[in-house]
Amino acid sequence: MKKKTSSKSQPKPITRRNFLKGTAAGAATLAIPVGTSDASIWQSFFQKHFQEMSKAEMAEVIKRMEKEYAKKYKTSFNIKTTGALPDTLFGYGLDLSRCIGCRRCVYACVRENNQSRDPQIHYISVLEFEKGHKWVSDLEEADKYYNPEEVPEDGHFYMPVQCQQCENPPCVKVCPTKATWKEPDGIVVIDYNWCIGCRFCMAACPYGARRFNWGEPQIPKEELNPKTHYLGNRPRYKGVVEKCTFCIQRVRDNPGKYPACVEICPVGARKFGNLLDPKSEIRYLIENKRVFRLKEDLNTSPKFYYFFAT
Repeated sequence: MKKKTSSKSQPKPITRRNFLKGTAAGAATLAIPVGTSDASIWQSFFQKHFQEMSKAEMAEVIKRMEKEYAKKYKTSFNIKTTGALPDTLFGYGLDLSRCIGCRRCVYACVRENNQSRDPQIHYISVLEFEKGHKWVSDLEEADKYYNPEEVPEDGHFYMPVQCQQCENPPCVKVCPTKATWKEPDGIVVIDYNWCIGCRFCMAACPYGARRFNWGEPQIPKEELNPKTHYLGNRPRYKGVVEKCTFCIQRVRDNPGKYPACVEICPVGARKFGNLLDPKSEIRYLIENKRVFRLKEDLNTSPKFYYFFAT
């Protein structure tokens, strides 16, 4: 008769969440010898918060991560930690009178930011509405599964929704481990190594902008983007939350460079720039167009502005 294996002898996957929950599985992680093949797991688990690391500690972490990613994905990675640019507060504009619902922005974002193909993760949701619909208050009633091959459809208009990069982000307030915060340039970021997957931030976000990795992210090797940022598009882990970061790996390292979704838009509906620069295009649009922000009555102060060109 085959002996039944006790479930207690099968340790759960080592995660920060298990440890913080105080379970037996979490306590068992303390028994991992640093000299074993699990040393990198130990180091990742106990590494400091991004904002608390010294330059030397950060360099060591980046070196370890690049080695781990290279082994896992068979590709060399460059993980940057570029800080916020001085005198910069990023803002985004979207011309609803131009958007044709083609979803090219969605797919460009997926490629640039190493989003999982299976399970599928998209940071941008493009919503289709019938003209005359009370769409500002009824976003949930929009059609997000329309056929992108048949756009623009007569009698309809399109509204992409993604992270609004709030100046007063409710997602940040609820995070129990401070894994998410707002940077000086206005970008709300996540330290994936500190995320415990509680999803409080997802519940707090009024825009449905955050995504949870229910499974191990899958990305074809030939589609990997090895140019990454620690707080942005580096490959994520199962059990953590992620979202749009205005392509932090692009806009910080190349001032004046646009996020991938802005660059790909075939009709020029997407705008991006520095809100603190009075000569920037985004400032001109805010000051001269009919502009509104989603759910601004919630006092989230989004830095994502919708407008009409006419």
